Amino acid sequence: MNLLRSASLISVMTLASRVTGLVREQMIATAFGASTMTDAFQVAFRIPNMLRRLFAEGAFSQAFVPLLAATRAREGDDATRSLVDAVATVLVWVLLLTCVLGVLGAPLLVWVLGAGLPTQGREAAIVMTRWMFPYIGCMSLVALAAGILNTWKRFLLPAATPVLLNLSVIAAAWLLAPRLEAYGLRPIYALAIGVMLGGVLQLLVQIPALLRVGMLPRIGLKPGSLKRSWQHPGVRQMLMAMGPALLGVGVAQLSLVINTQIAIFVGEGAASWLTYADRLMEFPTALLGVALGVVLTPQLAAAQARGEAQTYSALLDWGLRMVLLLALPCSVALLLFAEPMVAVLYHYGAFRPADVTQTSLAVMGYGVGLLGLVGIKVLAPGFFARFDTRTPVRIALVVLVLTQIMNALLVPWLGVAGLALSIGLGAMINAVWLLIGLRRLGSYSPAPGWLPFAARVVIATALMGALQYQLAFRIDWVGLGQQGWLRAALMAASLLGSALLYFGALWLLRVDLRQFARRA
Repeated sequence: MNLLRSASLISVMTLASRVTGLVREQMIATAFGASTMTDAFQVAFRIPNMLRRLFAEGAFSQAFVPLLAATRAREGDDATRSLVDAVATVLVWVLLLTCVLGVLGAPLLVWVLGAGLPTQGREAAIVMTRWMFPYIGCMSLVALAAGILNTWKRFLLPAATPVLLNLSVIAAAWLLAPRLEAYGLRPIYALAIGVMLGGVLQLLVQIPALLRVGMLPRIGLKPGSLKRSWQHPGVRQMLMAMGPALLGVGVAQLSLVINTQIAIFVGEGAASWLTYADRLMEFPTALLGVALGVVLTPQLAAAQARGEAQTYSALLDWGLRMVLLLALPCSVALLLFAEPMVAVLYHYGAFRPADVTQTSLAVMGYGVGLLGLVGIKVLAPGFFARFDTRTPVRIALVVLVLTQIMNALLVPWLGVAGLALSIGLGAMINAVWLLIGLRRLGSYSPAPGWLPFAARVVIATALMGALQYQLAFRIDWVGLGQQGWLRAALMAASLLGSALLYFGALWLLRVDLRQFARRA
């Protein structure tokens, strides 16, 4: 398996997801702007989305994927199939209980995440939370399927399924919002309907793929089946690993809750500015970090299970070089080209020039920490593959405290941009700490040639940054608001020119990109 080809495939599919996600955000921004109702939707959607990251893509995936890969490497497919059936059975029963409690406890959840919402917004958020909460059930089962398919090196479908969510929300907003308003309901509710439709579709498309690899889970719905599954040694091992992982991901989500509350109290529309900036920042973190993490995690776990320490270190080195090669120029782009990107993507309809300015500042804050945000996606799996979820948790706890201290210092001065900057700086601290931990464990030893490689990447990035600085300030991107196609064409040409300059400079500096076509 070619790691670069697999990571590129995931990146392409993730790009499709992020592009449709941006179209989704553009539709929301154009139709509803940055208002109380959009803040209510962001709060309501953040609840199941937060739990998805906490359980499905967070603690569960961190514990399940390394265990699955190690079980297959050591014991073969039959033992792996038994593990999958047991985990799926326990997961379904837990999800049923969670969804019931979430629907009943919606008012409390909205109060925790959106206490600053006015009465009308809070009422709308409660309704949408109840409609969307079962989404966490769908996405947890999708995460189970994705873990299986990725272990079997079937990366395409898990990377592509998020597109279905975006398309569902776009279709629901386009078709249902006017009809809801005609029936006296809030048009914003169409977005909640689209979210649930997208979750169901994402789950359904996994079934044929699981059948093809012979790993469709056999779920025991009788109470006796739950008891037997709970006693499976693999389930117990996974639950033991999930404990610290849950705490670690919970720390990140707690930080998100705090930031959401702070943003709401900053002023009307602030939560939406942060969300729109976060959506833009997710382009590089998903295209690079998620793709690298998905490819590396099962490979690291298998290498650890077979005792191949040199392969383990080489995989990490490959991932870190990819982070520097691709995340550093993206970080500079977020810092220097934030306003053009925000203007082209969001400055339509109800989205005002002031919204462009505030969202751009938040994007720049994220740009400061992009290397850390992407690096964590490579470094944390280095611990998870060793079934060590405690070390990343301890680091995350300290970083949470540091992030909130930075919030207290930066938000009164920079507003929403201070929130994003605190997150970025916290991510940098987290990534450096993880790297030091892997070095001390002896799990990672840098391969020769890091210093000249890093120097060449920095020089190429500086040249690209100089071009983007000129483009950002010589063109009135906000003033071209009435010429949407011209503005979009200018941005496409600017980004293409920047990419050509960057990779051309690397070629002139004799950076051989073929070295990254590593095979596992």
